[in-house]
Amino acid sequence: MSFRSWQSYREFSREVKHGNRYIHGANVTEFLSQVLMTSKERIRTVQTGSFFWRAQLGNDWKPVYVNGNKNTEEPVPFPPGRMKPVKFSAPEERANPKGIPYLYLATDKETAMSEVRPWIGSYISVGQFKTLKKLHLIDCSIHHDRGVVFFIDEPSEKEKEQAVWADIDKAFSEPVTMSDKSSDYVPTQIIAELFKNEGFDGVLYKSALSTGFNLVLFDMNSVNIINCFLYEAKQISFSFEETAIPYFVTGSER
Repeated sequence: MSFRSWQSYREFSREVKHGNRYIHGANVTEFLSQVLMTSKERIRTVQTGSFFWRAQLGNDWKPVYVNGNKNTEEPVPFPPGRMKPVKFSAPEERANPKGIPYLYLATDKETAMSEVRPWIGSYISVGQFKTLKKLHLIDCSIHHDRGVVFFIDEPSEKEKEQAVWADIDKAFSEPVTMSDKSSDYVPTQIIAELFKNEGFDGVLYKSALSTGFNLVLFDMNSVNIINCFLYEAKQISFSFEETAIPYFVTGSER
């Protein structure tokens, strides 16, 4: 048994976003079964005592006293309790539905800060977390560097699997924006819950905004925050690549 097509993730995504979302038909059930079967080759173990990072835009303030009188305030990082999602108040995100909080972390602080997309001069509170137990994650990032691939005819079983998992990683990696619709998150939320239901601790995927990796943990109590830092964004750079044929205006259309 294998994926029906190299486009199986895309077909699954269309079905759960625009067809049946909660009651799955045979094709969706078959797809999820195959995702689970092939995920066994993508299990990654994180040892107890490993370190990860989480960033949030913003900061707290500490009063500064001169001769016993409050003179001014200085910026400080958010307190530890502020660096985890509030239980039962989690917003809709890439892996979790609204009201069910997961913890989003990164493998390095630079990636964590890039993920919150700061502007120049903004303060960023950064927490360092330490794992309290051995974690078993599903690594979606194996084929991240595959790039855009298109097949005219159905490829081999192995190439189908690689193409599907590359699409899954891309779906998790795609940055969350304010213009996203909640339905955009449904495919990855279903896949994350599939792994959660099988007893895995979370999902690992490549960051689209930095060189590191992101992970989402289903149990926020599987890590403990040990340090809080405050950073200020000093420089932001962009890189652009043309992805479509240009449209030239000629003659009277100018």
